[in-house]
Amino acid sequence: MSSATDELTTRETRPPEGGDRAQYGMCAFLALLGTAVIVDGLGIPHITSGTDPVGPRAVPLALGVLLVVVAALYAVDVARGGRGEPEAGEDVDLSQGSDWRTVLLLTGAFVVNAVLIEPLGWVISGTLLFWGTAFALGNRHYVRNLLIAVTLSLATFYAFAIGLGVNLPAGVLQGIL
Repeated sequence: MSSATDELTTRETRPPEGGDRAQYGMCAFLALLGTAVIVDGLGIPHITSGTDPVGPRAVPLALGVLLVVVAALYAVDVARGGRGEPEAGEDVDLSQGSDWRTVLLLTGAFVVNAVLIEPLGWVISGTLLFWGTAFALGNRHYVRNLLIAVTLSLATFYAFAIGLGVNLPAGVLQGIL
């Protein structure tokens, strides 16, 4: 009895036969991206040497060709009715609308960071970014979040400067850091 019920449930939840426009859109995107990588790779001068007999064109051309091949295989799979299996662990209620307030707050945090990183420096703009992101995602422990944000921005500032040798802008804290 349970197998008949499972089969009925599977038939009811199975998407209709035929292509899914979103998946075909992804196929087109992959094909366009692969074509762009190939065209860009062909613009690289073909320079070889004794230590590099292949030259710098090989990797972009290979990746572009692989992207186009994957796009074609994906399109064939979609045309034959292939579907991705939904995540079993997702607890997203698809009947609810988008949370535009969170999206706008996150966008605002990133824009503020992009605008203020040069004049104020990474430590201050990064602190605002980390604190604003926590606020946008619903965390209301303001002081604790501020301390964590300052710690993260200082840690990343010094990790880039000392660990990677990349100097992030110090801004108004130039000479202090």
